[in-house]
Amino acid sequence: MEWLNTREGERLGALGPAVDEAIADLVARDAVARVWSGDHTLWQDDPTEVADRLGWLRVGPEIAAAQADLDAFAADVFAEGFTHVLVMGMGGSSLFPEVVASTFTRADDRPRLSVLDSTDPAAIGRVESSLDLDRTLFVASSKSGSTLETASHLAYFWEQVGRPEQFAVVTDAGSALEATARDRGFRRVFLNRPDIGGRYSALSYFGMVPAALAGIDELRLLRSADVLAAQLGPDGDPHRHPGLRLGAVMSAAVKAGRDKLTLLLDPEIATFGLWLEQLLAESTGKQGTGVVPVAGEEVADDLSAYGDDRLFVGLGWNPALDELADAGHPVVELPYENAYGLGAQVLLWEFATAICGAGLGINPFDQPNVAEAKAATNDVLARVTGDEGAAALAVDRQPLAGLLDQVRPGDYLSIQAYVDPEDPLVGDIDAVRHALRDRLGVATTLGVGPRFLHSTGQLHKGGPPSGVFVQVLDEDLPAGGGPAIPGQDFGFGTLIAAQAAGDLATLRAHGLRSGRVTLDDLLAAG
Repeated sequence: MEWLNTREGERLGALGPAVDEAIADLVARDAVARVWSGDHTLWQDDPTEVADRLGWLRVGPEIAAAQADLDAFAADVFAEGFTHVLVMGMGGSSLFPEVVASTFTRADDRPRLSVLDSTDPAAIGRVESSLDLDRTLFVASSKSGSTLETASHLAYFWEQVGRPEQFAVVTDAGSALEATARDRGFRRVFLNRPDIGGRYSALSYFGMVPAALAGIDELRLLRSADVLAAQLGPDGDPHRHPGLRLGAVMSAAVKAGRDKLTLLLDPEIATFGLWLEQLLAESTGKQGTGVVPVAGEEVADDLSAYGDDRLFVGLGWNPALDELADAGHPVVELPYENAYGLGAQVLLWEFATAICGAGLGINPFDQPNVAEAKAATNDVLARVTGDEGAAALAVDRQPLAGLLDQVRPGDYLSIQAYVDPEDPLVGDIDAVRHALRDRLGVATTLGVGPRFLHSTGQLHKGGPPSGVFVQVLDEDLPAGGGPAIPGQDFGFGTLIAAQAAGDLATLRAHGLRSGRVTLDDLLAAG
């Protein structure tokens, strides 16, 4: 299959000339060849966080070569009667495993794959109650090996189970997580190549170890990426290059004010939007610019709800694409046949995002603002466990109406819900999101905390200052901050409350329109 190699998949309307100019500029800069050669000057003069971040270009064949080892590891797990696999990770370590778990049908004799990327106490309890703890393999995934949420999950389940044969890790060499696994004699340690950032790691061990454990044909996923890789190479007509074209469309759209990239996905791969959301937001949302990915937003009945700040990208045919193009919105339609084509989709979007970064003049591999929210969380936790106690978590609620009054055309409304991601309440909040989209005529996003801190958090602080941020926190957190996190002076309830308070403080420090509202106030807006 050829991918977006002509204008056949593009109906760009008035955006077309700007895309042609962007392609001409990238061709003149020899962008495709420079991506493959690892030339950091395509993005910035300093090689920091570029020269050591391009391993995703070549990791697929390496993991394919390790298939026998992966399959043997998975077969041993099956043979020992494990019924569940729990991946504990955040951001790039959890989002593609979530895609695998929700997209592919599990064979009856294979363990059920679940992902834990929440610190909400209800989510911890829900996941724990769904497991047979004696027949669960716990996989802790973290590139840095020091991710607070993942370390807390690992400590929690290690205290309850404590049998090293039920634990495995995926991490970089030399991390604290590797040291813990070696010291405790965990069943297996998978060391990823270190030159891959988390959001570019889907086709590495971070994505393929969970896929193998779930009984998915990981080699078929990798082969679809390998087929596309031949079309992404530096040879051939650059105007027919799928990664160059998609990257140019995105960067040209941002510069033209159409920075709200709205994804229309085949329902079978709905969760792929979460992975794309992180890739685009964290890679491009910096220096006051960036792509604002809009995932999970249903098509409006009345197309007048869409402003002139939208770019629509469909994976697979959707009748709404014709209507949107006829209404004057730029539309890109990418081919989609089946879920195993996600390997190719991953590589296409990774390459296009790298090209988009070159078009926007930013480094798509760093995340300069992510550490701010982490530092703010740590500050809150220090005050909670210090003299201030629970008072350090206090955040004044404000009326939702006051925040909505600040929304202007071209803005986006970001609802940030610190709740259990599987709570039916998320569906209720999503309905409010759509009602507000139709009422205000702006793009809307819904992030579940703390998951979104590792995906769209960079965009919120470093991207265009066009977001209005509405935060809600589960109002039934357990008294005393439980359940307890072994080795810490706080529990999961305190942790998620501190994360919410820290992120809100960070948004406000950037002068962004933001506030916490009550859940009842938000739901009443639907």
